[in-house]
Amino acid sequence: MDAYVVGDPDGLSPLLAALRDAVARELHAQLALRAERIELADIPEIAYQVTLRVDETLRQHGGGKSQRMSRL
Repeated sequence: MDAYVVGDPDGLSPLLAALRDAVARELHAQLALRAERIELADIPEIAYQVTLRVDETLRQHGGGKSQRMSRL
């Protein structure tokens, strides 16, 4: 479905908007934890945390378990 049809002004589908918001929230949280400064050594952990938020968002929008969750 075209995002413009559902009235999303930024042109993103509801799923993409949710993913954008999840990534933004996690990056904001990581910056707060790290005194507004991200070091190069922090990037793998931050990427992992962002991946968890994306996985959570996909599960909420898809209703099913992700591959990560199904392996547990």
